[in-house]
Amino acid sequence: MAESAVSVNEVTEQQELQAGRTISNNRRYVGSKETAAYVAYDIAQSFNINKYQDVFITDIVQIGLSFQTIVTFVIGIWDIINDVFLAAIVDRTRTKLGKFRPWLLVAAGPGFALTIVYWLLPVLFNGTSPYHAGKLAFYMIFQLISNLNGSLQTISRTGMLSTITPNIIERTRLITQASLFSGFIEKAPEILMGLLIDLVNHGAIKIPMKGLYVTAGVFTGAVSSALGIYFVFATKERVLQRTEKPSIWQGFKSIFNNKPLLILTLTEFLSAFGLNTGLNYYYINVLGLASMSTIVGIPGAFVSPTSYAWVTKAREKFSTRTLWIASSHVSDILMLGVFAIGSINKNYKKIAVMIPAFMIRETLWMAFWGIKCVIPEEMRNESIDYGEWKNGYRTEGITGVAKGLATKLVGTLGGTIKSAILASIGYKEGAGFGNQSEHTEYLLFMMCTLLPTVTGILGLIPKFFYDLSGEKKERMYRELAERRQSVIDHMKEIDEKPLEEK
Repeated sequence: MAESAVSVNEVTEQQELQAGRTISNNRRYVGSKETAAYVAYDIAQSFNINKYQDVFITDIVQIGLSFQTIVTFVIGIWDIINDVFLAAIVDRTRTKLGKFRPWLLVAAGPGFALTIVYWLLPVLFNGTSPYHAGKLAFYMIFQLISNLNGSLQTISRTGMLSTITPNIIERTRLITQASLFSGFIEKAPEILMGLLIDLVNHGAIKIPMKGLYVTAGVFTGAVSSALGIYFVFATKERVLQRTEKPSIWQGFKSIFNNKPLLILTLTEFLSAFGLNTGLNYYYINVLGLASMSTIVGIPGAFVSPTSYAWVTKAREKFSTRTLWIASSHVSDILMLGVFAIGSINKNYKKIAVMIPAFMIRETLWMAFWGIKCVIPEEMRNESIDYGEWKNGYRTEGITGVAKGLATKLVGTLGGTIKSAILASIGYKEGAGFGNQSEHTEYLLFMMCTLLPTVTGILGLIPKFFYDLSGEKKERMYRELAERRQSVIDHMKEIDEKPLEEK
């Protein structure tokens, strides 16, 4: 039986690939300039020092943990509400510039300004206490505005990326190239920042920690904003949109009859129950090594680029579902080994022990990195295409929002709990390296290794029911290609008619 099952999977995946080749007709829509812009935009999403945001807000800006809990909850609810309305507006947009490009342009300027203000917070409120009323009020209002603009950018970006090309083979190529090439650049800021934090903490560089965060934050914010604007001007939307604008009801209907989307949404919803205080608190406060992630990632840096080379082969041998499951959970499974090692003889406090432990885990995980980057992105785009196939119209905005809506709801609760957990274990804001109790240090270690693995296991269950593959996927893309061509032919007929017949 096992051999039979493997054979069926192999045939199924071969059919999927052949379907893509047939539908694409070997036509390439995206040129070199646009590909470069796509890669640049992917870089822009990660060219930042946001990895250290939690420490920045708690220890540099010094926003009290109790107030952070309130902000997280309020912003989470606000995010859910504005997502729905913004998605409906975007989905009903029809302009000469396209459906998504106008909104990306609208959000670009405010997005840059808000980023600069964010990293200037410790300057604006220098010397204030963690519960200074003016600082807390400003922070709450700032987060509300920033979240609104960020939601508009995210909705528009998600839709834009799914409409650059109707060629599913080319789309996969773009995703792969962007993930591969951006990986050599996008992590540079956080790697350098980690090194600089360590040098400042240990007195090797005599500059204020506040000045380091402000300078790095403003610089990376300016660069990423510039790359984003370049993308908007250099790319085009090529997947046809219906002239008729979908109603809000049609938008919601496209969610509930979209099985792939519902499975993706349920997966993210259940995965969001995974609690995690983050590695930064452990690396910086327990090991005193903010560049720990850089050090343990050195061997993996050579493995991750090569992992893209076998994505195609893996697609031929294994189903999308199998690859999705493996790439999503191997990291957590490996982290259990790290927790076991760290729990022996207080090894979690010993850099000489924990560096090899995390390094082995990181290197093994990087072997799956290409699949982890490509497969979920493909599935997101496929779910949008499935909605078009099922309903006859595209709702990229509401589809993208729906996928993350349940996650944000649970994530709001999780973020609230995270701040509460830190407070409950006795974490001292602004205390710095070596000034937390031993009990708190061990709990920080446990909550970034064991806790996320145990609480995130629920997200595995829905993945077993994903079935958009084989003949079903082939038929979907064949019929979509026929419909789109029919629309193009009809428009050509209208344009070619004499003026008096129109």
